[in-house]
Order: sequence, then C-alpha cells, then structure tokens
Amino acid sequence: MAYLKTIDFSKFSSIKVGTPIEVLMLERGDEIPNDRLIIGHANNLLVSPTPPPLMMLSKDFSFIELEDNILTVGCATPTGKLLSFAKKNNLAGFEFVSKLPGSIGGMLAMNAGVKSYEIFNIVDTIKIDGIWVDKKEIEYGYRFANLNGVATEAQFVVKKGFNRELLDELVKLRSNQPKTPSAGSTFKNPEGDYAGRLIEGVGLKGVSKGDMQWSEVHANFLVNHGGGTFGDAKYLIDLAKEKIFEKFGIELKEEVQLL
Repeated sequence: MAYLKTIDFSKFSSIKVGTPIEVLMLERGDEIPNDRLIIGHANNLLVSPTPPPLMMLSKDFSFIELEDNILTVGCATPTGKLLSFAKKNNLAGFEFVSKLPGSIGGMLAMNAGVKSYEIFNIVDTIKIDGIWVDKKEIEYGYRFANLNGVATEAQFVVKKGFNRELLDELVKLRSNQPKTPSAGSTFKNPEGDYAGRLIEGVGLKGVSKGDMQWSEVHANFLVNHGGGTFGDAKYLIDLAKEKIFEKFGIELKEEVQLL
C-alpha cells in the first residue's frame, strides 16, 4: 500500500538543497497516480520550496533477477547495487554505471551515461505504467528519454565479460569532478561544445551566490558549500544562461531538473 513519507531534501538530495516535503511512496501492486511527479534518488534534482506533488518507488522496487541471459532490475535499485551484481556475475556492458549515482529509474528517465556509454544502449524493454515497452518504441537521445509514464522495471539481454580495464578508465574520469555536494552536470553539453567551457568563457567559473558556487574544479558543476538555497542556485543558473546566450548565442539546456 502506498504511504506518505516526509523527506528532507536538504539531506536527501545530492546537492543538499531543499526542505522537508511529503512524498508518496509506491509499493509493488499499487495503482500509479497520474497527479504526481515521479522522482528517483534526487541526484540530479534541485527542489524548490514549492515543488509539484511528488512520488517515489519504495524499496519494494529494488531488486535484481537473472534468468538465463535476461536480467530484470527494479527501478528503485541503486546503481551501485547493479554494478556489484554485474561484477560478481561477470556481465558485460554495465561498467559505465560506476560513474553514475542514483537509481536505475533515474538513469532511464534521463538516458544517463558517460561519453558514448548510456543506458539506452544496453536496455531492452522497460515496464512503464505496468506494460512492457520495447526501447524501439521510446523516443530517446542525449540525456533524455520520453518514457510517457512511470518506469518500474527494466530488462536487459546480457552477455558475459565484465571489463575491469574499462571500469578503471571510467572511474578515472571522475577525478575532474568536485567532491563538494552537487547535482552532477548542471547543463547538457551543446552539440560540438562543452557547457563547462562556455561557463568559463563568460567568467563564471568559481563565482558564488550565498553558499552556491560554479565549481573551481569543473565549471559545469554547481556546488553547495553548506547552506545553499534554491533561490541562489536558480540565480546562478539563470545568470549563466543569460551571459552565455549574450556572448556565444547558445541557449543552454539544464541537465539538472528544477522542481
């Protein structure tokens, strides 16, 4: 049975911004309401003090089942749990997950990935609003997927051969990411360019508003030095978009979700 849970987003979200909000927790077998917005583990979320009504999949949806070469994963499964399972069972194609925090549902909703590795390259079918949908029927691309509903499970056709060298290579890519709380990349990279380069290009790298700052480690990361607020974060995001459009004529699109 679905139940309400108060979640303090200043502790729960990866960027540590937000307030305590009641979230509807869904369990297996529940009817999925259509008047609430589904969220994952809040790794790319910036939650305002007045978000729309929210819901989440409970731990009921955190499971992994392997039968022959079909891997079924619940969408509340943490990425770390999936990576450990792939290592232990010598499954190829999941190495890039090492670089991505959050849940499988969150990865699917934004077609999360690293470089040319992304989840839609390896997923086969997704259970959306109780119906299995082939990925070919879903519109997806760089950091987006139009699921048109709530994903609760995903299936992968797997083969053997977990690649530890690739894993090490991908883990090394994290060394240029700030350790300070953030929501990951703030903006999607525009075609043929990098959002971080553009933020630096308008002189915003290292610029702060309150406790929020464009990171000095990687300019496309908005970091929170402790008491950051939604208002300060939104101010810096809008400032970057405005300056970059003025100087380069490029309209940046947020990768982080503002609620």
